[in-house]
Amino acid sequence: MSTDFAAVTKKLGFGLMRLPKMPDDKTKIDVEQVKEMVDLFLDAGFTYFDTAYVYDNGGSERAAKEALIDRHDRERFTIATKLNAWLGKPDEAAAKQQLETSLERTGAGYFDFYLLHALQLNNKETYENYGLWDFVREQKKKGLIKHWGFSFHATPELLDELLTKYDDAEFVQLQLNYADWEDPNIASRACYEVARKHGKEIVVMEPVKGGMLANPPQEIQELFRAENPEASFASWAIRYVASKEGIITVLSGMSNLEQMQDNISYMKDFQKLSAREEEVIAKAQHILASSDVVPCTGCQYCMPGCPMNITIPGIIRAINELRIYRDKAQADRRYGFSTHGSGLAKDCIACTQCEGACPQSLPIISLLQEAAGMFD
Repeated sequence: MSTDFAAVTKKLGFGLMRLPKMPDDKTKIDVEQVKEMVDLFLDAGFTYFDTAYVYDNGGSERAAKEALIDRHDRERFTIATKLNAWLGKPDEAAAKQQLETSLERTGAGYFDFYLLHALQLNNKETYENYGLWDFVREQKKKGLIKHWGFSFHATPELLDELLTKYDDAEFVQLQLNYADWEDPNIASRACYEVARKHGKEIVVMEPVKGGMLANPPQEIQELFRAENPEASFASWAIRYVASKEGIITVLSGMSNLEQMQDNISYMKDFQKLSAREEEVIAKAQHILASSDVVPCTGCQYCMPGCPMNITIPGIIRAINELRIYRDKAQADRRYGFSTHGSGLAKDCIACTQCEGACPQSLPIISLLQEAAGMFD
């Protein structure tokens, strides 16, 4: 089934997974700042907003209602959300209830794009056994969903299998970025090529890899500055994937007003990468391929169910502070902040539930053991 979303959607989407927090309470979303960000985004001509039932325990969907849906004409924007059938292990009824709950939280009336969330080898049978592929088809017939697809974190072989079996999926959401393009664990390029072979257009997630490419290793920073001292590091990453064919939009999980302003500055009148800029990116890819960075995106899927309440992404970020920047003081600060009020790396009991949930297939147990030796 061929669609033409890419022709009518501007290439920057507002990902609502990493919204700004209140300065005095990091558990609460700064909705007033989100309102400013939403207004800037819409005024610049962008329309695509992306949230999910599980983002921030529902706070993301509620913030979308307050900052966007209650304040703007419903025809002025499109909104996507997702059904997650495995995080927290809901049963079939609870999984299907997520759509109604998302509609209540957002007040959207309907969703322009609805996704089965984070398909992987270890959860695909859950989506099948619960009848969720038929469920989204039925909801489309009812008008509660305009278009449906799925987000994906696995091998190109599994993607090919799913797009062959469920060939009426209208789009797919993939993790694409220049760091993962040839990474054998993520296989961004191969997954992109499979989606295009099936005629599917693509929503891009993790274009800056959880923020890692907004603050890349020093050698890459120097490379980009030498080529264009005015361009942000994030702009290189976002424009790289936005330049590919068949891209509906590139989701950026903007966490403050400054990030929104930067993204708008180069995406409002988007220009594809030049041949020269593609060469610069190729050099950055070569540098990354020989680096020792842990490719964690900070998605937090590893955390629910951890019996020791360990803030795994924060600890991995502390590891990267030490590996990439050789900054032990900053790494210690990061580790202390990440473990405040929660488990330490040494508390890990190696139950492996985190590794089963990790979309990046990271060896989390050994990383926590490494962190324990560094910081505990």
